[in-house]
Amino acid sequence: MASPFRTIWPTADRYVEVIDQRFLPHEWVVVQLHTFQEAETAIKDMIVRGAPLIGATAAYGIYLAARTCIEEHHERSFMDQAFEALANSRPTAVNLFWALNRMKARLEGAENLVETAWNEAQAIVEQDVETCRNIGVHGLPIIEALGAKKPGQRINILTHCNAGMLGCIEWGTVTSPIYQAKQKGLDVHVYVDETRPRNQGANLTAYELTRHGIPHTLIVDNAGGHLMQHGMVDMVIVGTDRTTRHGDVANKIGTYLKALAAHDNKIPFYVALPSTTLDLSVRDGLKEIPIEERNQDEVRYVIGKSAAGAIEPVLICPETTQAVNHGFDVTPARLVTGLITERGVCAPNEAAIMAMFGDLGLY
Repeated sequence: MASPFRTIWPTADRYVEVIDQRFLPHEWVVVQLHTFQEAETAIKDMIVRGAPLIGATAAYGIYLAARTCIEEHHERSFMDQAFEALANSRPTAVNLFWALNRMKARLEGAENLVETAWNEAQAIVEQDVETCRNIGVHGLPIIEALGAKKPGQRINILTHCNAGMLGCIEWGTVTSPIYQAKQKGLDVHVYVDETRPRNQGANLTAYELTRHGIPHTLIVDNAGGHLMQHGMVDMVIVGTDRTTRHGDVANKIGTYLKALAAHDNKIPFYVALPSTTLDLSVRDGLKEIPIEERNQDEVRYVIGKSAAGAIEPVLICPETTQAVNHGFDVTPARLVTGLITERGVCAPNEAAIMAMFGDLGLY
């Protein structure tokens, strides 16, 4: 059931290719990255998105910087520029900084800069694939238990944004338990939040669920609470870009509202995350996690496919109307049922998180 393709891969001449996710689901566009500046742009402009994939792209970006550094005979200070530029590409997803710190530590004193960077970037990618597979292993029993409570009936799962393979490398975080439930023959159905303003749910989650043969229904972002009130949702699973040592969760804007609705309706609210999205240096998510504020035109315009077949932006408000575009919100740990990780399901509190992940250090 794992996808037959990945979201980032090396070429025969050791450059890097990624799917330009801005064109999905209407067009399959592949972008080749040759420099760290192109990797930086891919992250900034959301050619790639999702915390694990951002980290992997940054790791390959450092490899590309090492290659340029050697081939063009730059001073080693060139690498410092690459690390700084990539670190500033997106502020919220902690995988970015985890990957960069890991690459920096590995390259310290390395004799063969290019080969070392190449091998470490490859290792980061392979680690994410196995991590996401294991998230599914530990999340599957939760779905099985829900199915046992309603034998012969469909299990309805609500998601927000995209934390599938398109935000990772292969299995995804949120989707890994769902894909493995499908493998086991469970009757799963997913309610897909459209996820304004960039519509990653409508464009990306629906796309990959279609590829994997998972029944799903697209809903507007504000419909989730209504569905929960009427018993149409059995559980909510979302991803995260940064989770604190106390269990607060930063995820795509609108996640907090889903958590409130789930709490009010006594519906389990799970967060699927690789340990690389834990930030053990942060205690208070509301005060300490930086929230990215993106270009207001992402709110003012919607990109879609016209009747004539053109993919184009459409203005949805008066031309003079201003908009605010916060990319993420923070869901307090008290609203989270559990954290589904590659090591197991963890309670969203400091004692449980540190007992399971205290060996990881600050990132």
